[in-house]
Amino acid sequence: MKIAMMTNNYKPFIAGVPISIERLSEGLRAAGHEVVVFAPDYKEQKEEENVIRYHSFMKGILNGVSVPDSLDAKIEKEFKEGEFDLIHVHHPMLIGRTALRLSKKYNVPLCFTYHTRYEQYLHYIKAPFLARFVPYYVKEYISQCDMVFAPTPLMQEYIEETGGAVSCEVLPTGLEDESFITDSHEAQRLRKELLGGKKYLFCTVARLAKEKNVDFLFRALAMRKREQGSDFRLAVVGDGPYKMQLLKLAEELHIQEEIIFVGKVPNGQIKNYCKAADLFLFASLSETQGIVLLEAMAAGTPVLAVRASGVCDVVVNGKNGYMTYLSEIEYCNKLDSMLKQDRTYMERGAVETARKYEAKEVARAAAVYYNLAIQNHKQEKDKNTGRSRKWRVAGFSLK
Repeated sequence: MKIAMMTNNYKPFIAGVPISIERLSEGLRAAGHEVVVFAPDYKEQKEEENVIRYHSFMKGILNGVSVPDSLDAKIEKEFKEGEFDLIHVHHPMLIGRTALRLSKKYNVPLCFTYHTRYEQYLHYIKAPFLARFVPYYVKEYISQCDMVFAPTPLMQEYIEETGGAVSCEVLPTGLEDESFITDSHEAQRLRKELLGGKKYLFCTVARLAKEKNVDFLFRALAMRKREQGSDFRLAVVGDGPYKMQLLKLAEELHIQEEIIFVGKVPNGQIKNYCKAADLFLFASLSETQGIVLLEAMAAGTPVLAVRASGVCDVVVNGKNGYMTYLSEIEYCNKLDSMLKQDRTYMERGAVETARKYEAKEVARAAAVYYNLAIQNHKQEKDKNTGRSRKWRVAGFSLK
């Protein structure tokens, strides 16, 4: 099978979608399929086989993001010459419109992964009316796809409730085998370096943006410091536009000595930071899957997270960590109780959970879904709605 992966962002930009695309593509290639990624170009990109770079209007702005030119004629030229069996697009806008047009023009099945609850990111755009428009736009878009993928069962339910008759299946971001192999010496070195003589080391990994809710963690930890004293440090792995506000907040809360801003870290190194920590802390309310939670679990680190979409599907209270509601008091209390208990059972449970998301299993399920999308595409669609019929298949399962 020959698959065209189409995206608005990709390496060297570091984010969940590029990671998801890379892992799925590699898993499919390992299984014998041919995958070509259509991605915008960047200032510091590396040329790779089977990655077609199309034009960007602006490269490397907004913390590394490029603004893609999804109307670049190169996309259609390369697509036509490639004779693809299926398109898997990862955004409904920009490249999403191009993918939809090519799907119809060349009669090629179209699959779409709903990675992001787009309405939760509209604070970046000074246009409140878009909060009402975006859900309708996405609904209209997915209704024209042959299949839609959700990263988690909860997102699957959301899509089916709002997306009409389109078929929706669960296809999460997979974990590479290397995710489960940590460097114990490096983890110990990082722990000693970051602890600075304190008793507990916590870690969080996030793009430093408003929707990631890192300020909630700061306020909860400031509460702990007031109640328990300065016995911890938090390693914040990641960078982003909200960093200066977080630096200022740490000073206002008098926890600047407890917060270590690590900055960007190569993806292959994040597991060692997680392994070095006693607990992985997370507070984002905007995740569709929360791949960083699984990466922490693969390293054997229990999680304390705020209950939200993308978290509930991964965290099981008492098995691999705990969830709390959006309450700094509750979060602080649960943190204290977790530190007092033996975490050996949860460490094993964390790895057990992560094993369910191995990339090879995700790629196997993707291939099953692709084949059925191709079959479904060949069938006559409902003449009144143009939507594909719903159906179910035993593909990827978290059970």
